[in-house]
Amino acid sequence: MNKLYQSLHDRLPLWLAEWLDIFVPVLEVAVIGFGAWLVMRVAALISRRLTTRYGFPVKVASLFLRSIGVLVYGGAVLWSLERLGVSGSVLWTAFTGFAAVGAVAFFAAWSVLSNLFCTLLIYITQAFRIGDVVELLEAGDRPGVKGRVLDINLVYTTLLESGDAQSGTTLQLPNSLFFQRALRRWNGAAAEAALSPVLHVPTDRAPPVSPSIGRMV
Repeated sequence: MNKLYQSLHDRLPLWLAEWLDIFVPVLEVAVIGFGAWLVMRVAALISRRLTTRYGFPVKVASLFLRSIGVLVYGGAVLWSLERLGVSGSVLWTAFTGFAAVGAVAFFAAWSVLSNLFCTLLIYITQAFRIGDVVELLEAGDRPGVKGRVLDINLVYTTLLESGDAQSGTTLQLPNSLFFQRALRRWNGAAAEAALSPVLHVPTDRAPPVSPSIGRMV
């Protein structure tokens, strides 16, 4: 391809060859940009099909699409700069610099990123869903936090501890916490019983007898 371009370049007049040197890189950049746009259209179509047909969470699909967009458009920009004549060593230096900054930011935001990854695992493994009653057990099978799942976002899972969603109490737990402790999931009628426990009166304690009843006896 380069030999054909060089042969055509040598046969053209000088003024036309100069315009060709400008037109060809611009055309290559346009083709690269169109290819990146086409790849993102396909990724968006796949993401939409996953959410509508297979029930994939919309927030996770949006995060997946944005990650693909960063990779695709970032690669397209680097490739376009290379076709415009930017030195490969300069591009490599810039890439390693951005990679180092990204690595530092990754470790700085590890807690948030771990929650994002655990959100994806919750949906993939179907550990629980919205509406389920779950309980996080402490060490030694001791009772822990318990409630009905109201919402699962990218960082927190919201549990309804008591009352209703408008006037009750809620708990927001990091999603990574569900993979650090034992999880108890209540199903069916047991879920309602778990949220409204019955108060048992010990049989060895007789209720106090009022004075009036004592006189009658």
